[in-house]
Amino acid sequence: MRNFALETHFSKWEFAARHHMTASDAQSLTIAELLDMAGPEARDDLLECWLGYTETRGAPDLRAALAQTYDACQASDIQCFVGAEEAIYAAMRVMLTPDDHAIVLVPNYQAAETLPLGICDVTGVALRAEDNWQLDVDAIRAAMRPNTKLVSINFPNNPTGAIPTRDAFDALVALCRERGVWLFSDEVYRLLELDASKRVPQVADVYERGVSVNVLSKAYGLPGLRVGWIACRDASLLDALEKYRHYLSICGSAPSERLAVAALSVRDQILERNLAIVRGNQALLDTFFADYPDLFEWRHPDGGCVAYPRYLGADGVEAFCHDIVEQEGVLLLPASIYHSELMASPTDRFRIGMGRKGIDAGLDAMRRFLDRRGNSAARG
Repeated sequence: MRNFALETHFSKWEFAARHHMTASDAQSLTIAELLDMAGPEARDDLLECWLGYTETRGAPDLRAALAQTYDACQASDIQCFVGAEEAIYAAMRVMLTPDDHAIVLVPNYQAAETLPLGICDVTGVALRAEDNWQLDVDAIRAAMRPNTKLVSINFPNNPTGAIPTRDAFDALVALCRERGVWLFSDEVYRLLELDASKRVPQVADVYERGVSVNVLSKAYGLPGLRVGWIACRDASLLDALEKYRHYLSICGSAPSERLAVAALSVRDQILERNLAIVRGNQALLDTFFADYPDLFEWRHPDGGCVAYPRYLGADGVEAFCHDIVEQEGVLLLPASIYHSELMASPTDRFRIGMGRKGIDAGLDAMRRFLDRRGNSAARG
């Protein structure tokens, strides 16, 4: 198995750095805060939770609550997992064989290409900065082979925050339907679109061979619950996923499932709160990057709580990210973390997060670092 570069980097720095400025999740809650939002019935439900094994598919009321977040899916169309990573791993192992071919967008969350690469041939299709990271359906069509089994997408994209146009999304669904190809969609940042009119449907709602992956970790800001899921209207695939999970986590944590049900009962309140944090942080980042126009190229992401600005300094982005965490404790993810084995990918960018409270302290530390180097802010 290839080294998971992002997690290796985080294992060293995530809890050691003073300013986690590249967090991929929205602001979390304490258990007390969540239960206060959800009300006394949720508190009683948690305290009366039986600490035994749970159902491999996920608790019935949890799957019913998750199904309510879709337009066309029922509780029977949901398979729960411990986080999105287990869901991605199980899906790739179940859906692909050595005789298959997969297509993956680049840049991406590393597991999206690493896991298929360990099974079969994989082709990358680029999201390009010069095209505002837009989906190129013609390039996906050109990459297809007779044995193409799966196309893997992630929107809002990690790390760029890009969202395809509705026309491009619909064209991709039509292409996959025409070829009988699975469309595997990582949708963990959905509902954090900065402009809700840009939101595209969940593929499980609009395509009979669509597989939607989601989790409470990102948009909901509850990674400590480790509750992820796959939505799909193909019963045979869900049955295979359930059987594969028997070799992984077997089932979820009973307290986590109770808290997940509580969170979903107040999902609109949680998402509204988190989107407000993202919007406020975006304004702070606008000001920061405007103060250093010779060092950074910045554009708003379409959605999600991460962005992928370009670093223009002569020292290069790898040195910049290394030095700033060593000297000021500011953790960023350099482009090397998003290196692709499939094709050339940007080498001059870094991921910055905007989903958590308190990034102003991290931005102050970044200013100190830059000003100390002589990169004075170009304030009017």
